[in-house]
Amino acid sequence: MSYGPTHLFTRCKFLHTLHVLLAFVVFCFVLLWFVAFIIFITSHPLDTSSLTAMAKPENRTNLASCFVATIFLIFLLIVVFLLYFTLFKPQDPKIAVSAVQIPSFSATNGTVNFTFSQYASVRNPNRGTFSHYDSSLQLLYHGTQVGFMFVPAGKIAAGRTQYMAATFTVQSFPLGPGPTLVNGPSNVGPTMEMESKIEMAGRVRVLHLFSHHVEAKAECRVVVALTDGSVLGFRC
Repeated sequence: MSYGPTHLFTRCKFLHTLHVLLAFVVFCFVLLWFVAFIIFITSHPLDTSSLTAMAKPENRTNLASCFVATIFLIFLLIVVFLLYFTLFKPQDPKIAVSAVQIPSFSATNGTVNFTFSQYASVRNPNRGTFSHYDSSLQLLYHGTQVGFMFVPAGKIAAGRTQYMAATFTVQSFPLGPGPTLVNGPSNVGPTMEMESKIEMAGRVRVLHLFSHHVEAKAECRVVVALTDGSVLGFRC
C-alpha cells in the first residue's frame, strides 16, 4: 500500500500536533505541582513564631489554593482520559480475504488432496504498532481440520495495511456423503464446500507505555469443483 507526499505530510503534522498537546499537558501538570509547592512554602515559613499559631485568613487562603489545584488536576485528568478514549482506544485489526486459489488438485477413489492458497490483507487501525505472535490459518471440511499453517510473527505499523499469502499442501482425506450439485449456465458437476479460518492475536502498545491484547478473525466458506479443483466462489 503506497502513500503519497500529501498523506505523509498530513500524518507527520498530526503526530507533531499530538506530541505538542501531550507536552503541554505534562507541562501544565508539572507547573501545577510547582505552584502548589511554592504556595505551601510561602504559607509555612521557617519561623518559630509562625509554628505556634496561624491566622484564620491564612488557613482560608491555603484551603482555597488546594481547592483550585484539585479542580485543575481533575480537569487535566479528564482531558487525558478523553484523548485516550477518542484517539488511542485500542481496536481489533481488520482482516479481508481477497482471493482463494487451489494450484494443484487430485481426486481419486473418493479422496482428494490439493494445494490451498489464500491471500488476505490485515489493516491496523490503531495509532500504535500491532505486534502479532499467535496467528494461524485452518482449513476445515465438515467440521474436521484438514489443513493448518502457522502465520509467522511480525509487526504492522500504525494505520498501515499488510498483505499476506499463505500456501500449504492438504493431505488426502475422504469426501463426505452426498456432494452438492451446482447448476449454472452449464452443469459444473459435484462440488465440495470447505471453511477457512484465519486468526491473528497480538498486542498494541499505546503511547509506548500501555500494552493491550487485540485479536482479528476471518472465516470464509469456499466452494470447489471436484472435477478439476477450480474455486467456484468464496464468501467471508
